[in-house]
Amino acid sequence: MFDTKLTDYKITDAECPFSVNPRADVTKEIFDAFREQGFWTGAYFSKPDWHNENYWWPNFATPDRNVNYKIKNYPERWEDFVAFTHGQIMELVGGDYGKVDILWLDGGWVQKMSDEEVRRHMLSPDNSSVNVQSQDIRMDELVAKVRTEQPGMIVVDRAVYGKNQNYLTPENRVPAEALPYPWESCIIAGGGWAWVPDPKFMSGHDAIQLLVDIVVKGGNLLLNIGPAPDGTWPEGAYSLLDEIGRWMKTNGEAIYGTRAMAPYKDGKVCINRKGDDLMYLFYMAAEGEKMPAVMTMKGLTLPAGSKVSVLGSGIRCNWKNGEDSFTISVPQQARSNPPSDHVWVMKIEK
Repeated sequence: MFDTKLTDYKITDAECPFSVNPRADVTKEIFDAFREQGFWTGAYFSKPDWHNENYWWPNFATPDRNVNYKIKNYPERWEDFVAFTHGQIMELVGGDYGKVDILWLDGGWVQKMSDEEVRRHMLSPDNSSVNVQSQDIRMDELVAKVRTEQPGMIVVDRAVYGKNQNYLTPENRVPAEALPYPWESCIIAGGGWAWVPDPKFMSGHDAIQLLVDIVVKGGNLLLNIGPAPDGTWPEGAYSLLDEIGRWMKTNGEAIYGTRAMAPYKDGKVCINRKGDDLMYLFYMAAEGEKMPAVMTMKGLTLPAGSKVSVLGSGIRCNWKNGEDSFTISVPQQARSNPPSDHVWVMKIEK
């Protein structure tokens, strides 16, 4: 999906019909488009490469997703693959693609393992591979080279424990509790990771509550939408993002730049903070539920003199502390005309 010089198997090759398009280098186009909107850029890169004959060698069968030959028997072939992998990644971070903020490496089974680690993997009841072996692509060396070109780059060697996994990536799930390290949940919005015919997308209600559930636990949401073969998104994707966008326009300050704080979540009520003087209480409404007259958060009390208002309207609310809890009373004016749907947010200023 980029103009690599190390293989003809690329979108810009003359044998690919899309190569005649003036925007054929889609990676560059996407990076440029994101930067124009003030976004960071991140490159997804699959460490296993099933088209490369130094990973899947035609001499042997391909029984699973692993390299299909014994590396210790053919070390030169593996070294060629390592050089290819390093070379492609350096093209992305040190060539014509500008500043790249995140390098997100998939295929966690491509990693260095000791003989004991290989044995444990083979004996694991979750193991479905017949060819577990150490697949050392020299990550420490690669990351050092990457950061020579892109100082400060965030690297995610996904599912590989250690210093090169700068944040964790639970997939299609949300942790039950806050995690003590940086993380993001990778969630399919509808259909699959790639394009599927007639995908069904989650509702705006579910997506917004998913976002809040993740953020109050200190995580980020990666929401995946698989583009159609012509590069477009299904209409359902646009409708979903429009609904999330409307909610964020009203409540975004309670999402961006915030941090998790105990007790995180109590039933339908969640809480987070921004700095030392701001907290946000979220009420996650059931489908069709009206804004309640009171919202109670257990496990926390508010400092004397705190000011509470409905985010998006500024309507002030009375509140009182209980025994290890606090309760907010929501005026009828706010309940009659809520500023947003699905999740209502109370701004608490100490």
